[in-house]
Amino acid sequence: MRRKEIPKPNGGVRNLGIPSVVDRLIQQAVAQVLILIYEPTFSETSYDFRPGRSPHDAIRKAKEYYEEGFGIVVDLDLEKFFDTLNQDFLMNILRERIKDKALIELIKRFLRSGVVLPDGLRQETRQGSPQGGPLSPLLSNIYLDRFDRLLESRGLRFCRYADDRLIFVRTPRAGERVRESVTRYLESDLKLKVNQEKTVVGGADTIKFPGFKLFRNKAVHVNMHPLFPGIIQKGGQRKDQTQPQ
Repeated sequence: MRRKEIPKPNGGVRNLGIPSVVDRLIQQAVAQVLILIYEPTFSETSYDFRPGRSPHDAIRKAKEYYEEGFGIVVDLDLEKFFDTLNQDFLMNILRERIKDKALIELIKRFLRSGVVLPDGLRQETRQGSPQGGPLSPLLSNIYLDRFDRLLESRGLRFCRYADDRLIFVRTPRAGERVRESVTRYLESDLKLKVNQEKTVVGGADTIKFPGFKLFRNKAVHVNMHPLFPGIIQKGGQRKDQTQPQ
């Protein structure tokens, strides 16, 4: 795979792994098999990289929670999730439901195939799941489904779009408790790193998710966020003029 660095709106870069045509076809074939196994069991409040779901669905669910009186949000930020997810942990999750050893080995080879850097040097990939191909988004959902199920078992209201997640509670005190407990789980059990500077507890009307903002003026409304790169083109022109109602 070829490494491509994409600048983020808030600074830094997003590392992509661009597969060859043959690799992309193989990844797509593997993804189609995994979708049949995992898609029916994913959480209803997980929205990204899934058939028939969109950012509009995610923000509508967030709006619904806000209208129900859950006005405080724990906005979780995972530090470089796609670059740092634990490959061994992911493979163990896959082995629980996939008994075909050849398929398991193929996924493992994808994860560890390495990338060619912009300067032509090759770099091993012993952690993470390179973005850029059709398989990586599905693997990320499989990895984070454990966390979705934990939140459901605790009766918490949440919605997730890729590795961005909002957890809705009624009070700031409850938000701080949730933040502390889920941070422990993510870092100890899922072997991920929570970005403490970007993980915040605040009002639902202060959060951007995913590319939208909520605000209350008697009723709860939704605005487009101007920094959402999937909607806003260069020069300020929107690709999609529709907004969730």
